[in-house]
Amino acid sequence: MRAQVLTAAHRPLAMTKLPPPKPAAGEVLIAVQACAVCRTDLHIVDGELAHPKLPLVPGHEIVGTVVEKGAEVDRFVIGDRVGVPWLGWTCGVCEYCRSGRENLCDRARFTGYQIDGGYAELTVADQRYCFPLPAEFDDVEAAPLLCAGLIGYRTLRLAGEGERIGIYGFGAAAHIVAQIAKFQGRQVFAFTKPGDKAGQGFARSLGAVWAGGSDRAPPEKLDAALIFAPVGALIPAALKATKKGGTVVSGGIHMSNIPSFPYALLWEERVIRSVANLTRQDTEEFLALAPKAGIVTTTRLYPLAEANQALADLREGRLEGAAVLVP
Repeated sequence: MRAQVLTAAHRPLAMTKLPPPKPAAGEVLIAVQACAVCRTDLHIVDGELAHPKLPLVPGHEIVGTVVEKGAEVDRFVIGDRVGVPWLGWTCGVCEYCRSGRENLCDRARFTGYQIDGGYAELTVADQRYCFPLPAEFDDVEAAPLLCAGLIGYRTLRLAGEGERIGIYGFGAAAHIVAQIAKFQGRQVFAFTKPGDKAGQGFARSLGAVWAGGSDRAPPEKLDAALIFAPVGALIPAALKATKKGGTVVSGGIHMSNIPSFPYALLWEERVIRSVANLTRQDTEEFLALAPKAGIVTTTRLYPLAEANQALADLREGRLEGAAVLVP
C-alpha cells in the first residue's frame, strides 16, 4: 500500500510502499477513503509533540470502509463505513478510565501518534474506537468531524452554558464549533489574526455576530472564550475579554509559552482550563448532534501524494476550513 511516512521531526513526509497491515484480534482493517489534516499532525511533524512512534504514518481523522476483521470483532461487518478519531486505545483499568475520564488514561495510545494513522490507503484500528458515521455526510465532509468537530464540541461543553462565546483562531475546529454554538442559540464572537479580513468574513458567514483581530476587544464581555490557535499570548487576551466568573478553555494539544499577566485578569472567579483528547462518549454525542445541527464542513481536497503541501498550507494559514487527503 502507499502511505505518507514520517521518519524524523522537521523532515517532509515520504511517500512509501508498505506491506498492508493485518488486523489483530479486536481490530479491523480499513480502506481509507478520506483523512482530514489536523494541526496536531503539524505539531508532530514540526517536533512540538516530542514522542511519536517512528517511523509513523500520521493522520487521525479517518473515514473508510471495513475490508477485513480480526478475531473477536463483533461491532462491524465487512463493508461498514467507520470513522477513526485521535483516541485509539485505553487501558480500561486506571483511575481515569474507571471514572469516565478515559481521555486522561495513563497508558492511552493515539491514532497517528503511537498508532499508524490515515495518511495511507489502508489502516488498522481497534474496533472499540471506531464509530459509525451519519449518512448525511459524505466521506470528505465527515473527516473533519473526527477531531476538529470532536475537540470543538468538548471545548464548548467544558466552557459552560454562557450565551456569548468568543472563539480565538478561526480554523477547522472553530468553523464547526461556531455552527454548534449558533444551533444552541448562542452568540459567537470570532477572533482571527489581526488584519485577516478573509478569516473574519468566513466567521461571519457561519453566523458570528462579530469578528475582528485578536488584538481587539469584543463589543460585549464574553461568558466564555475558546482558544484554538496555539498562541500562549491569547490566554491573557481572552481573560481580559471575559466577564466575571467566565471561563477560558484552551482546546489545543500544544501552545507556545503563556506570558505572565496580572492577577487582576484572573480574579473575580474567572477560570482557565484545558481540553485533553476526547472520550468515546464525546464522539457518540457529537456524531448524533452534527446532522441535527446542520453542520457543514468546509474542505479543500488534496491527493495523498500532496500531504506535505496540505501541511504547509495549514502551517502558513492558507486554509479556510479543513484540508482533507484522499488516496
